[in-house]
Amino acid sequence: MRDFPSCFGEHGVQVTESSTSSSNSRMTQNLVTCVYQAKLGDHSRLITVTWCKNLMGQGLSVNVDDESCPGMTCKVDMKPWLFSKKKGSRSFEVGTGRIDVFWDLSFAKYGSGPEPLEGYFLAVVSDSEMALLLGDMTKEAYKKTHASPPSGETILISKKEHVFGKKVYNTTAQFSDNGQPHDIMIECHTVGLREPRLSVHIDRKMVMQVKHLMWKFRGNQTILIDGLPVEVFWDVHNWLFNPSVGNAVFMFQTGLSTEKSWYKLSSSSILPLPTTQGLKEESRGLGFSLLLYAWKSE
Repeated sequence: MRDFPSCFGEHGVQVTESSTSSSNSRMTQNLVTCVYQAKLGDHSRLITVTWCKNLMGQGLSVNVDDESCPGMTCKVDMKPWLFSKKKGSRSFEVGTGRIDVFWDLSFAKYGSGPEPLEGYFLAVVSDSEMALLLGDMTKEAYKKTHASPPSGETILISKKEHVFGKKVYNTTAQFSDNGQPHDIMIECHTVGLREPRLSVHIDRKMVMQVKHLMWKFRGNQTILIDGLPVEVFWDVHNWLFNPSVGNAVFMFQTGLSTEKSWYKLSSSSILPLPTTQGLKEESRGLGFSLLLYAWKSE
């Protein structure tokens, strides 16, 4: 599998080409990466926000897809040990013009993951217009940025996350713009059982169970969430046959059919990460995908 972009740059904050982290860093970093489709000027762009946490602290990365520079992604990076400066702003230029990024995490509250739950804002402003606003401090964000409300809709199209556990793995996700956030629990027993089994629970209700996992270590099944069909993919091959690698992959996808999905499973490889082109196709289809790397913690 490909790695997530590293949260760390050579300097505290910088504009640089996107990079990949080493395989070892995946074991020490807790990452949540969200991809949004937003309007920047007269163009639709992908904005990627990555929250990370490791032994040194917490970090933040904001990437704006820039079609005028193929192969390059503009990035604002912050090293965890410099994250004590919990509010600030940075600016850079892309093909659509000037981009301003503002953040205030002075009073942010966190759960077990790296993504703040409340008491913060992160704002991306293009030509004095709010392109992306995250967090609950909306009034403070508009006061700080002096930006006008967005003229277009901002859509969350992809979320990628590392989850850790022994047998149970938890996260939350919202599968539609008007839907409620749902608690997702994946339970997988692979050790000490004659027949390993896998189950998926939504808001504490079991919606899927896979038996005979030794034969069905990769697969997909459709469930319903908020009345919408959601395709669930799983790949637990490593847990069963290559435990030293340590991770499995799960994906929840709405909006696109299995035949059109660039996540389609093959018999010889683990679930691939979406490409930028794939994310653009996903955004046009108003789909949402949740991709989970599940790591066994000892």
